[in-house]
Amino acid sequence: MNGKFYTPDGFNDTLPEICAFKKETENKLRQLFLHHGYREIETPGFEYLDVYSKPGFVAEEQLYKMTDMKGRLLAARYDGTVPAARYAAGIKDFDPALLPLRLCYIENMYRFGGAGGGKQNEFTQAGVELMGASGSNADAEVIALSITTALEAGIEELQVSIGQVKLFDGIAKQLGLDEATCSKIKEAINAKDSVTIEKTADSLGLTKENKELLLMIPDATGTYDIIESFEKKVTDETALEALKNLREILDVLDEYDYLKYVSVDAGLLGSVDYYTGMIFKGYTYEVGFPIISGGRYDGSVGVFGREMECVGFSLSITLSITALMRQGLELEAPSVDVIIGYAEGCRSAAVKLAQQLREDGENVILDVSGKNAEELDEYADRAGICAAMYVEEEA
Repeated sequence: MNGKFYTPDGFNDTLPEICAFKKETENKLRQLFLHHGYREIETPGFEYLDVYSKPGFVAEEQLYKMTDMKGRLLAARYDGTVPAARYAAGIKDFDPALLPLRLCYIENMYRFGGAGGGKQNEFTQAGVELMGASGSNADAEVIALSITTALEAGIEELQVSIGQVKLFDGIAKQLGLDEATCSKIKEAINAKDSVTIEKTADSLGLTKENKELLLMIPDATGTYDIIESFEKKVTDETALEALKNLREILDVLDEYDYLKYVSVDAGLLGSVDYYTGMIFKGYTYEVGFPIISGGRYDGSVGVFGREMECVGFSLSITLSITALMRQGLELEAPSVDVIIGYAEGCRSAAVKLAQQLREDGENVILDVSGKNAEELDEYADRAGICAAMYVEEEA
């Protein structure tokens, strides 16, 4: 092969052993979602650019763009959530009495900057969308299913951080912060920049108590203890509802015996604007990016013309496999059980033998290069094939 031909930056070939494990994982997750009542959809590899950019879901510089034959701008599939929202809004003969709608997908995503796929610009995600259901029970179902999904994919060391975007919104309202100040403080919270938060609080003349409340946000992690610490300082109704939502989610996850995997993170605000409530991310060691992302996005389907509360998550299968391999998982290429060769005039018998063995569940190669018995044995040894069979007589 000529060494001058490379894959584009952010795109890689998938080796046979990785591909086999990946497909096996996809099939397991497909069955998992089905057992939880989620029906699989496939969305187009390309959407009109407006589907992502006009509602402000995704910054255009993160999208792979092209034009169709009429010059209309298209974008490669960035995620599974926005296409699912478009799909749900366009369902014909829609019956609200059948809500909630449970959808799932396992598809490749394309985005610049590697967000969601580590350093890869093409990666595979598996995800679910629970549409037409509000409240903590729906939120908790999705978080619990995300944990089950990661475990099913082979991830044993998992930490899920849960936030609530309305907690900050309510605190900002309680403190009387304007939009510009909110944006500045959000950036500082995402960067864990307590110095900027403190300086901003001082410039606003906030009381010591309110300043302490703001400074709690970036580093406040735990479970019920964190919720209780905010409940002592928060008076805004929106923030109190957010805390109630988090408490109820923890209660449900405790019933799943999943509290050991989760923590509340008051500083988790999200990197996209369509989240409207609970938000969460899941991590494992040996990769520096979340393998799970999810949350509530109640306004997204409404952008396409049908109001519907929504919550969902996605798991990066690509990142999960990367993590597992770095954690010591050894993958093997799909094995061949038998290679069959044949003497001149014996092809028909060899074909029948190969077909019979395949029906019995064996992985079989029928030699097409004319090897004799000795050459076939040598080839099987070199290739790691379990057995070589040489047909010398027609059946």
